[in-house]
Amino acid sequence: MHPSPPSPPFNALAARRLREALGMGPAHVAYGLRAQYGLAVPPETVMAWERGVAAPTPNELTALAGVLWCSPGELLAAATTLREHRMARAMAPEDLARRVGLDVKSYLRMEESGRWRGNERQTAALADALNLGPRELLTVTGRHEQLAELLRSAASTRWQAYVRPVAKLLPMDRGRLEQVLQQLHSDYQARMVSTNSWGVDLTDSSDGQAGKEFLARIDEHFWSLAHL
Repeated sequence: MHPSPPSPPFNALAARRLREALGMGPAHVAYGLRAQYGLAVPPETVMAWERGVAAPTPNELTALAGVLWCSPGELLAAATTLREHRMARAMAPEDLARRVGLDVKSYLRMEESGRWRGNERQTAALADALNLGPRELLTVTGRHEQLAELLRSAASTRWQAYVRPVAKLLPMDRGRLEQVLQQLHSDYQARMVSTNSWGVDLTDSSDGQAGKEFLARIDEHFWSLAHL
């Protein structure tokens, strides 16, 4: 038997404000959950949700959004995982899997493990279906370190060889991506320029250290240049 998935990041303050804006009390919400969705949730539980001492299950969250005339996303704090982004858009796993081009079992394995294994086309479809920007997509797919490794290699070797691998991770305009990688390469080489002299110890030299520091923060430099 599979354990129940964790509750989504519930926004307790938003739930209370939405209820009050409708002129409803916790008992009205509880009645709506029971009458409209068949959920036996007492008013005390609704109050616990709003105080932040408890959180609704995924099914309860969807039903609560219906009772409060809002989208599930309005009842969530900032989504970070693939599952949270899907729930924020009130999409069933089957619907998202179909839009992305995966069978639902394969999709759910990725969602539960937090490791996205889709190809370039499927990744682009995921970003489109969930309306994810490049940085959100990278967070959802758990590919931060993979991108950083590619960027370090692009900066320190031939950047042209890394355009396609980076493009597989991020649906980004190809021309813009080439400009950013070329600039990263130029910025890194500028920090290493004086190490071309014979007898320079790259480990101890200030230039070598500057290059190491640049590579250690390569993702920050990338996002700054990409304006994403």
